[in-house]
Amino acid sequence: MTKTLVYTGKTKDVFALENGNYLLKFKDDCTGKDGVFDPGENSVGLTIDGVGDVNLRMSIYFFEKVNAAGIKTHYVSADLKKTTMEVLPAKPFGKGLEVICRHKAVGSFYRRYSDYIEEGADLPEYVETTFKNDAKGDPLVTKDGLVDLGVMTAEQYDDVKSMTQKITRIVADDLKELGLILYDIKFEFGYDKDGNVMLIDEIASGNMRVYKDGKYVDPMTLSKLFFEVR
Repeated sequence: MTKTLVYTGKTKDVFALENGNYLLKFKDDCTGKDGVFDPGENSVGLTIDGVGDVNLRMSIYFFEKVNAAGIKTHYVSADLKKTTMEVLPAKPFGKGLEVICRHKAVGSFYRRYSDYIEEGADLPEYVETTFKNDAKGDPLVTKDGLVDLGVMTAEQYDDVKSMTQKITRIVADDLKELGLILYDIKFEFGYDKDGNVMLIDEIASGNMRVYKDGKYVDPMTLSKLFFEVR
């Protein structure tokens, strides 16, 4: 099947397929600074052999679980030998939207609301949305803001929130079996030609904050721990 390059990303390249789907090529390039891996950075800082493979493997694992739970995703199939994943076409919300589900008050959440909560306190599947805009610091946006700005409908927002909480439960329960505690996780969603919401992008270690025995587990270590028993 022929493919045409349509987008070159920091960690993935995107190709259009003749069947109407898209192909994601996972790369070993990582975001970071001064040769140090950091999923929060906005530029490629280093290359780690095999990181594209483990990100794809974890994404396959969780996408298959999420699909099996009846939650719509863009995942179709994957080729581990080529480090590629075939996905359904999906339109992103606005110019890019990140959805975070938080189980603990840490990171930017704690910095914003430290007058009202202790660091590390439990949160009840708290969902927040931010626009992907590096120059503006990925500003928070509410449901009303998303609807009034024409980014999504109220019904789509409700679907995004519900799906986020359900997917987070799947990931958290799986990690808990390994003695790992999920503090928060970041997702991206899009919608098909009929407006139906679906999970897009990836579900990889670089998008989640995980602790073991009270200590933070960096993404590369998390990937190793995750696949040691699988």
